[in-house]
Amino acid sequence: MKLEQRIQYHVQHYHPYKYWRMREIVINSNKPRLLKLYYLYKIKKMDAFNNASMGTNLNRGAAFESIPKLPHGLNGIIVSYYAHIGKNCTIRQQVTIAQNDQNKAPYIKDNVVIGAGAKLIGDIVIGNNVVIGANAVVVKDVPDNCVVGGVPAKIIKRVGDEND
Repeated sequence: MKLEQRIQYHVQHYHPYKYWRMREIVINSNKPRLLKLYYLYKIKKMDAFNNASMGTNLNRGAAFESIPKLPHGLNGIIVSYYAHIGKNCTIRQQVTIAQNDQNKAPYIKDNVVIGAGAKLIGDIVIGNNVVIGANAVVVKDVPDNCVVGGVPAKIIKRVGDEND
């Protein structure tokens, strides 16, 4: 890792590898309770800093199947307690993944790219290999292999169509 990257992670109090490793141990392991409490303390300290400085909240109940790609860091990302994020998901800055009034949150499958400022709200399923455009508001299910965008989001392109 380059020196500039190490300085940036130190300044932000967020180091992706450490954060996600500790989060996995706290949530899904049989490690000693004292170690889990210590890691929980460190995670909460990072979360508090990021919430105060960057408006970020990755709720502890949110299920991540693998470490998400955050190309812009934690800048303004809000993830509901009830959300499920699949493998190899890319989440850009200012994304909101929110539940509805019945505490039903989006279920996002694998290989999804969520554009900057996108909002995913309610009891919806986002299929595999989906690209959600910047500032899209997704309130309905999205099938596999699609590109969606707009307010409310509509299918712009289906990958595999003869018009590719």
